[in-house]
Amino acid sequence: MTPLDLDANATEPLRPEARAAVLRALDLGGNASSVHGGGRAARALIEAARAEVARRAGATPAEVVFTSGGTEANALALHGLGTGRRLLVGATEHAAIRAAAPAAETIPVRHDGTLDLDALAALLADGPSALVCAMAANNETGVRHPLEAIRALCAEHGALLHVDAVQAARENIPRADSLALSAHKLGGPPGAGALVLAPGLQLSPLIAGGGQERGRRGGTEALPAIAGFGAAIAAPYDAARIAALRDAIEAGLRDIAPEAIIVGQGAPRLPNTSLVILPGAPAETQVIALDLAGVRVSAGAACSSGKVARSHVLEAMGFGELAGCGIRVSLPWNAPDDAPARFLAAYGGVLARLRPRLRPG
Repeated sequence: MTPLDLDANATEPLRPEARAAVLRALDLGGNASSVHGGGRAARALIEAARAEVARRAGATPAEVVFTSGGTEANALALHGLGTGRRLLVGATEHAAIRAAAPAAETIPVRHDGTLDLDALAALLADGPSALVCAMAANNETGVRHPLEAIRALCAEHGALLHVDAVQAARENIPRADSLALSAHKLGGPPGAGALVLAPGLQLSPLIAGGGQERGRRGGTEALPAIAGFGAAIAAPYDAARIAALRDAIEAGLRDIAPEAIIVGQGAPRLPNTSLVILPGAPAETQVIALDLAGVRVSAGAACSSGKVARSHVLEAMGFGELAGCGIRVSLPWNAPDDAPARFLAAYGGVLARLRPRLRPG
């Protein structure tokens, strides 16, 4: 049987609309900076994709800067907007943010994974103007931050707000001063992302070049990847169906593994994501056992060069030793209707083998 892929938060399966757009762009070829007919045709594809990204982000096309992905979009925001400002970064932010701002002050989160608004208010009141980095939704837990409240606090204290929306681009996201997106998290191809800027906001480029992207990001645009990005972000997404599958998985887990902890269950979450802790069972052991049973999940973010380590997200949420015992189940846009039954059957088999050796973490 074909393996059941429940690791969509690492990368979504390529959508047929995106595949078709990539192939059309490959066949077209051309450099969008050329002024002849071929260049103008390439430019038209890029601008059509830009319009789709802008529409989804509630922006105008002029506010969309194409990048190579979410990591570069985040780095561009911190480099271009953070100079001369204090950097305040949520404790559960993605490695792309944490690595780009190693000296940032940390905003703690509550046990459910949402940003501690009282702590943020205290930090904002205790120093000069800041750039606040807050995810729209966490890539490991699916927990959504209260962005409207965060944005209001930033406005009150004259701070800028950067939102890593890579994992939540299909959600209704409030506008921010900058917003990072990524194609392959939507069922588009890898190699394309975007930074969406607030009207009138200027930033210095991270990559200088020939004036592409209105001088905000140098380098020839990746035409096929950008075309696929535009098609993927415009494609429909049945959030209610995916949420029902996720809920069925969690209900089944409560029946067969009452000792398991579903992280952030009481907080607003993405419809496709469930992070499950099995006390005493190392995440790596669970991931490998499920893989052998034909089910692909992860032990958190897929950004550690294939390594499995304790989750900094779970540690920030106060889970201590249990931070090494969580697996992430993330349903793709095309998850089959039998995904809950197949996952629970595999998990039950793994549980039967592990349970005699488990000790609380």
